[in-house]
Amino acid sequence: MRKKLVLPLVVFAAASSLALAGEVYGKILDGTASVGDGATVEAKCGAKAYPAAKTDKAGSYHLVLAETGKCTMTIKYKQQSASLEIASYDDAVQYDLVLETKDGKLSARRK
Repeated sequence: MRKKLVLPLVVFAAASSLALAGEVYGKILDGTASVGDGATVEAKCGAKAYPAAKTDKAGSYHLVLAETGKCTMTIKYKQQSASLEIASYDDAVQYDLVLETKDGKLSARRK
């Protein structure tokens, strides 16, 4: 009887820890047009760095971050990069971004 009870508890605990991860998702525009699948998005929260995720053909991205709090998101697009501060929460948060080039330098802002 005990063995039958332990396995569901272990599965429940593992699923609960995954549910606590912060999801960050959104769409990236280059001015008014989608970046398509030509950009990558990565994040760093404290000392933990998360690998780059490639945008899909609609310019959408999705990251799962284990930490909550302040993070830095870096977008790489057309051999340039732009960073901005974001916040990761227990619940999913949407960051739709607009990339702009001014004086030859790429910058990102929330839409």
